[in-house]
Amino acid sequence: MPYELQPHYPLVGGELEIGYAALAADAARASPGVLAIDGPGALDWTRFAAALVAALGSRRVHARQVDVRSRMRTWSEIERRTETATLREDPIFAKVPAGTLAELFASSPDTGPLENNGLTIVFGPGAALARHDVLWYADLPKRLGLRAVEHGRAPNLGQGSGQAGTARRLMFVDWPLEDRHRRALVSRLHRYVDLSAPGQPRSVTGDVLRSSLAALVGGPFRTRPTFLPQPWGGRWARDVLGAVESEPNAGLGYELIAPESGVLFGERERMEVGLELILAEHADELLGQEIARRFAGSFPIRFDYLDTVGGEDLSVHCHPRDTYMREVFGLPYAQDESYYVMVTRPGARIHLGLRDDADLETFREAAERSQSDGAPFAIERFVNALPAELHQLYLIPAGTPHGSGEGNVVLEISATPYVYSLRLYDWMRAGLGGTPRAVQLGHAFANLDPRRRRANVASELVPAATPVRNGAGFTEYALGRHPELFFAVHRLDVDDTAEEETNGRFHVLNLVEGNEVLLRTASGREHRLTYAETIVVPAVVGSYSLVRTGRSPAKIVKAFVA
Repeated sequence: MPYELQPHYPLVGGELEIGYAALAADAARASPGVLAIDGPGALDWTRFAAALVAALGSRRVHARQVDVRSRMRTWSEIERRTETATLREDPIFAKVPAGTLAELFASSPDTGPLENNGLTIVFGPGAALARHDVLWYADLPKRLGLRAVEHGRAPNLGQGSGQAGTARRLMFVDWPLEDRHRRALVSRLHRYVDLSAPGQPRSVTGDVLRSSLAALVGGPFRTRPTFLPQPWGGRWARDVLGAVESEPNAGLGYELIAPESGVLFGERERMEVGLELILAEHADELLGQEIARRFAGSFPIRFDYLDTVGGEDLSVHCHPRDTYMREVFGLPYAQDESYYVMVTRPGARIHLGLRDDADLETFREAAERSQSDGAPFAIERFVNALPAELHQLYLIPAGTPHGSGEGNVVLEISATPYVYSLRLYDWMRAGLGGTPRAVQLGHAFANLDPRRRRANVASELVPAATPVRNGAGFTEYALGRHPELFFAVHRLDVDDTAEEETNGRFHVLNLVEGNEVLLRTASGREHRLTYAETIVVPAVVGSYSLVRTGRSPAKIVKAFVA
């Protein structure tokens, strides 16, 4: 079977409804009364509200509209409340705010006096804060919200209609506030609307949504993968996996990125539901009670692909260490990572750690001079270049300089914070838009760990695979563990069947070699896993087996919270 670009799962207890006529029929049942429609700030609220009101008009239902965005504080006040002095002028990063969406309102987003026997629709981000009789959530997958903001078609949360937002505020301010707000609403939603296709909304009742989420988390599932073009190129994802929707390449593949991932429900027609909603309702079943408490109900591990086959080297960069991440960026844990090499070529390399003779002050001077002069410098004077070895795991604690070279596909297995790449050097490369790519030398050198030098790299960060158990048809290896990384990575080499047990904590699997395996749970659920696919095994699954069904033996990477 080929790599499945749109894995999908059945709805439980009802059907998917499509179009504004279906929404209008449900909205009309709220009359007389108040229908609150909440959702993210990047959604095109003007278009959505107009289409819904027009559909209601065709049913001879008059609707009074209240746009709660008009009740928000002034934009300057919102900026003051959500920005920090440290990062206010930073072009890339903002600190994740600790507050709530409700704090952005100057006054209650209430509806005012109601009309007799009429329908009032109060809509916009924060609409659920108003008094209401019926509550909907109109959602937009985050990749589409990001695209709208980047193309100047959507504002940030609290900006006036018609203004253009920034990706910086969307990712670091809007999304965290909206996620907290949305998670609190899931248990009482009357309808959930997916506006991936604005002209053809797809929706289900709240009961169907919750029943479908409960059924999903009882077995293994995949999130919808997303492939994105990148300046470094890469042809493997397009040529091997069929990821042709991104142009001109698919250099970055999001297999499981919790803040952005969604799950598809339905058969021929499908709707997308954010992974955050599953966590809101079923964190204990998905993560395991101990892990859910430890990470406050957030999904702590991510999987993604970095494809440089036929492309160029990645930037050499590092990630924020724990204290810096908490105090400067506002997230609770560091961005520790690892690279698992799935594909490589002779002579390909991995940059990892500092050279033993690297002087950090000289390194910084060279990097700053390169940035100011627009001239390349020899990064290998300061950072190690190691041979890329097939099926080797390279550990990357936060603060370690690193980057994959051309000719590799690395499966990046990491802590969930996913956009804090603090670039030290990017080969004087332009982005896809033609402008030079930014480096973040201030942040990068503030986090660079001087301990990560060649001797330390060899002894701690390039571990040998160690057998930990075996059976008649498999061997399990521990690939890497480091005291600073909260996750561990193992690999199951399966000739026939491997028996597994979640032991109260979730697993994330990826078939890194072989054609196909069948994942079979003790409860009788089955899910096929094809080469390069990533799957989540919820903690509640308990015992399961991995059965080789493909032509060749299988290698399956397994990550879990240690």
